[in-house]
Amino acid sequence: MSLWIAFTLTAGLMQTLRFVLQKKLRVVGLSTAGATFARFLFAAPFATIAAAGLVMLYPAPLALPGVGFWGFVVMGGIAQIIATDLTVRLFQMRNFAVGVAFTKTETVIVALFSAVVLGEVIAVPAMFAIGVGLVGILCLSRPPEVGASFFGRSTGYGLMAGALFAVSAVGYRGATLALEPAPFFLRAMLALAAATTLQTVFMAVWLRLREPGELRRVLVGWRRTLPVGLTGLMGSLCWFSAFALQNAAYVRALGQVEIIFTLVASTVVFGERMGLREALGILLVVGAVVLLVLTIG
Repeated sequence: MSLWIAFTLTAGLMQTLRFVLQKKLRVVGLSTAGATFARFLFAAPFATIAAAGLVMLYPAPLALPGVGFWGFVVMGGIAQIIATDLTVRLFQMRNFAVGVAFTKTETVIVALFSAVVLGEVIAVPAMFAIGVGLVGILCLSRPPEVGASFFGRSTGYGLMAGALFAVSAVGYRGATLALEPAPFFLRAMLALAAATTLQTVFMAVWLRLREPGELRRVLVGWRRTLPVGLTGLMGSLCWFSAFALQNAAYVRALGQVEIIFTLVASTVVFGERMGLREALGILLVVGAVVLLVLTIG
């Protein structure tokens, strides 16, 4: 198995666990922004310490990151904050698995962004696999209520979240490439530390100005928010490592396997049920993932 595949599968599993924990944070009284902030707060110091340790262990001196690196970090970090916030809001509108499925429209968008921003062209078989996966995601995303409109507010939130997650993926891929020729894991950790620190500061200022008292609630409830940060850190490190090794479009397309993990979480943890259409969607997503792996390896 290629290393980027292992990192991507692990990232999907960690992200699903983090989404489960974030959804539960809503029950303990945190706002949407507070639950989003918990995603970054505890990840930043751990990532920064680990990055500093790797830099000290690296045998050769590293050049200071340039403007391009920081531009990609800001682009990816801000886009991820807004996309995560929209995803948490989706949990209040639709069932857990379907809400996450909406965000997976990012796979097609990230392929386009990768080609335009980074000049990384997608192979035709891989584009076909991405298309099959998108059909599966649309099967999962269709409103379950009889006669419900497909183009509702939840659809808009999902599409915006997907587009912003795509921007984030391309930004993080660009950030890791800007640090070449350093080893991939060092590049991933440095980009992760920079992004999570930026996100923590940005969200802290936002909460202080817009939601007085929410910062304190997040900190007081650290026993519940810490697992969100740690699972988010592990998932992000795996995503960043995969981005350092492979085209962001391929990474995010393979990451669609997360919807399988989400379905399990939806059924086991939240007692939500899926029907025949959702089963077809899952089958198409699995087929797309298998085809992508066979195509790229």
